[in-house]
Amino acid sequence: MRRRRVLILGAGGRDFHNFNMVFRDNPEYEVVGFTAAQIPGIIGKRYPPELAGKLYPHGIPILPESQMEEIVKGLGVDIVVLAYSDLLYSDVGEKLSRALAAGASFMILGPRDTMIESSKPVIAVTAVRTGAGKSTVSRAITRELTRRGYRLAPIRHPMAYGDLAKMAVQKFASTEDLDRYGVTVEEREEYEQYIRMGIPVYAGVDYGQIVALAEREADIILWDGGNNDWPFVRPDYMITVADAMRPGHEVGSFPGEVNVRMADAVIINKADQASSEAIETVKANIRRVNPHAKISVARSVVTVDKPDLVEGKKVLVLEDSPTVTHGGAPYAAGYVAAKKYGAAEIVDPRPYAVGVIKKMYETYRHMANVLPSTGYSREQLRDLEETIKRVPADAVILGTPADITRLIDIDKPVVRVSYELEIIEGPSISEYVDEFLERARAKLEG
Repeated sequence: MRRRRVLILGAGGRDFHNFNMVFRDNPEYEVVGFTAAQIPGIIGKRYPPELAGKLYPHGIPILPESQMEEIVKGLGVDIVVLAYSDLLYSDVGEKLSRALAAGASFMILGPRDTMIESSKPVIAVTAVRTGAGKSTVSRAITRELTRRGYRLAPIRHPMAYGDLAKMAVQKFASTEDLDRYGVTVEEREEYEQYIRMGIPVYAGVDYGQIVALAEREADIILWDGGNNDWPFVRPDYMITVADAMRPGHEVGSFPGEVNVRMADAVIINKADQASSEAIETVKANIRRVNPHAKISVARSVVTVDKPDLVEGKKVLVLEDSPTVTHGGAPYAAGYVAAKKYGAAEIVDPRPYAVGVIKKMYETYRHMANVLPSTGYSREQLRDLEETIKRVPADAVILGTPADITRLIDIDKPVVRVSYELEIIEGPSISEYVDEFLERARAKLEG
């Protein structure tokens, strides 16, 4: 009997996890390739044989998603599996239609098939869209649990952009670890917040092994989701972060709506930047699809370390790349800080962009007055550095939480942005942690 041929549409994370959970060592299927679309620099690599298993002695190629139809027809693909996040429903429909028109079936693997069971209590933070403010919630939960004396293991959603075999299981406890492993700007944006708090963070490619390591070293696992993906580890309690600035996405994005429907609690973030009508729309949508979820409303409080370099000055705003690229947000914390602290002008970087940065403006046309901190490779970092040099500004506002001055030279004064969660309506983080600990009592006592 011929093995059914599978093509996995991915983005260097969920795709590999789904393969490991369902298709690796499964004699019923032959995965002929992964595809890439969201993340630059992945196409042309291979999922290595060390991770792919005995059925794939040469590994599995990573191909361009733009060639889906040719791949399906040329390789006789039976099933196209969608395995990445942060899509609008129109995007999902377009991929579905392309797969079916090429002759293949279309599949999305769900939580039952892809969640790992843990012996330790798991609290998960997910989101409706990239850039909703998950990190502020994760930090607040981390502070609350460590204050109560628990050893916490934050497990990050994968960002598998480097040497996949070498990064199967990773633990980062210091900035030197980040330098040693040569992680990307995008990875630093997520890992540095824990390192600054003195807490190691776990990530990689093989999440079965990653969870096993975290279970040996901690009392509680915090799943810190990426994009708007659902957790890889089955949570005992799940908090989903919605974005008041993007009303409707909580029921119009994939798998953002999945997260809302599965959530025990939803925190509507950035209420200080949105209208009361937008907030009420988000609340109504949440109640419609998940009437049992508790709802809180929060502000994302933005501050800078050097306000005198912002007020009355021409500034270049550098934002974390996923939020303002495939996340679809027009701006993030850096732009908010520039406005809050009275910048005279936020310089449009588009006329000065070079290389991959210029191409990203062509791809993501909603970006205007912000520069994405794209740094998946040394070439991209060079383009980012050169673009910054060309922009005529008095200072650079770093809206990204990563300390990119360790990676590139910035020839202008740097202003660093911080942002923290402040709940202004509904249950507090402490109350949510109380509920989680009560629900996880048996695991904690086991």
